[in-house]
Amino acid sequence: MKATLLVLAAGMGSRYGGLKQMDAFGPSGETIIDYSIYDAINAGFTKVVFVIRESFKEAFKEAFTTKFRDKIEVAFVCQELDRLPAGISCPMDRQKPWGTGHAVYVAKDHIDGPFAVINADDYYGQNAYKVLIDFFEANEGSDNTDYAVVAYYLSNTLSEHGTVNRGICYSDGNGNLDKVVEREKIQRDTEGVIIFPHDDHSYKLAEDTLVSMNMWAFYPSYFEYCEDALYKFIKARGEEEKSEFYIPALIDELIQNKLLNVNILDTTSKWFGVTYQEDRPIVIDKLNKLIEEGIYPIDLWA
Repeated sequence: MKATLLVLAAGMGSRYGGLKQMDAFGPSGETIIDYSIYDAINAGFTKVVFVIRESFKEAFKEAFTTKFRDKIEVAFVCQELDRLPAGISCPMDRQKPWGTGHAVYVAKDHIDGPFAVINADDYYGQNAYKVLIDFFEANEGSDNTDYAVVAYYLSNTLSEHGTVNRGICYSDGNGNLDKVVEREKIQRDTEGVIIFPHDDHSYKLAEDTLVSMNMWAFYPSYFEYCEDALYKFIKARGEEEKSEFYIPALIDELIQNKLLNVNILDTTSKWFGVTYQEDRPIVIDKLNKLIEEGIYPIDLWA
């Protein structure tokens, strides 16, 4: 079975203060992406597609292509303002692309089979990639076109140094998503309670709330759904300076319209990631501990 890993690496790192997807965190200069690709190869993925920006395309390709091009097929695609569905153009004053849903859409010409989506700046753990491959293999050759999400506990995905955005996952009780809602500016208050703002009020979230960390299992049908939804979104909200077309918004629409099921996949892996510059030493420490435990070699690609 051939499965593709789609890595969303087009973010400009405004909260981090630079291109965190190219920053070194491992003892031999490894990025978080390096660990993700290493785990994906070992799990059985056969191709990786990076979604990047034209402004750092050459530097990015130079940093990553030679490391693992003999181990996995590699492709690059740029998320730019003109990569849109037919019949629609970029609003004149728009300065940045439309978020994660748009990022996946621009890769449509590079994917023709099952694919998983991840963020470039998130560490998902080895078991999470195996869970994805198991999902694809279980459905290989069948008419089942269900999607899936690898969910993590909200309490394990917060930053001590600022707010985060998360897709809140609600189960239908049968192992599938009932709905997924993107929530922004999630943080702990002064009493340690997890909260988020909405309509001028603050709402609480439980520690064990399941959230999407943008680790999804999709099939090519995603691009057909996405093209139609992205077209409508840009028509309606494209001129809003900060409007974003999130993956969870599209997935929730598909669920509510009963077009497909989205399985919630359990994993023993622990997530961690970097949002702010202050998160950097925490990530470095966690990677060093994994190396000490023998999970990874000290020089990943030696």
